Amino acid sequence: MKIRISILTVVFIFGLNCCFCESGYSDGDYLKMRLEMVETQIIRRGVTDSLVLAAMMSVPRHNFVPDEFGSRSYGDYPLPIGEGQTISQPYIVALMTELLELKGDEKVLEIGTGSGYQAAVLGEIVPLVFSIEIICTLASSAEKLLDKMGYENITVKCGDGYQGWPEQAPFDAIIVTAAPDHIPLPLIDQLAEGGKLVIPVGDIYQELIVLTKVDGKVEEEKIIPVRFVPMTGEAEDKGK
Repeated sequence: MKIRISILTVVFIFGLNCCFCESGYSDGDYLKMRLEMVETQIIRRGVTDSLVLAAMMSVPRHNFVPDEFGSRSYGDYPLPIGEGQTISQPYIVALMTELLELKGDEKVLEIGTGSGYQAAVLGEIVPLVFSIEIICTLASSAEKLLDKMGYENITVKCGDGYQGWPEQAPFDAIIVTAAPDHIPLPLIDQLAEGGKLVIPVGDIYQELIVLTKVDGKVEEEKIIPVRFVPMTGEAEDKGK
């Protein structure tokens, strides 16, 4: 797991060593955007988990979007990352992560790696993250980026996330970043006792749902309406 440092320390370091990136924005510019993102989009909307806030502050979101969107990488909206996929709105990333109620010692499964941003946020908090992406080009690019950034605690593979990752189960928490029209049973089976599954469910109308496994059964809580790209692969076949 990467070492966490305080926001004041980050500001001090970037103030002393502010190099300009290819986009024309300096590290200091991106840091300012990130500080504003956390304050105005996340804290003001009620996210209070200190581990989540520190992770959102630490991860350079601009690294996970195409270069042409660098100036918009900290905006309050999702952005395209290619292959018809998107990187989620920062608030939704923070909210879903907070809903997992992580303590810092869990093994987490992510379904839908995308560009790797959500995996990086998780990787700042927990020692083990396993992430599955059905589009192999995205899985490959995310894996290379995460490796380059030093996330040795994140493992990415290309595959259909509907069946989870049984070889690594059980998981203390599971997060799904694409919407099936039903909850995949294999993910419930791979959830450890006391663990939480955070998943958007629905077709035209989607809701963010939290499932908690208690005594082998699941308790369901509906959170807010959301809009995610649909979960493809086996999820589509099972939903017919």
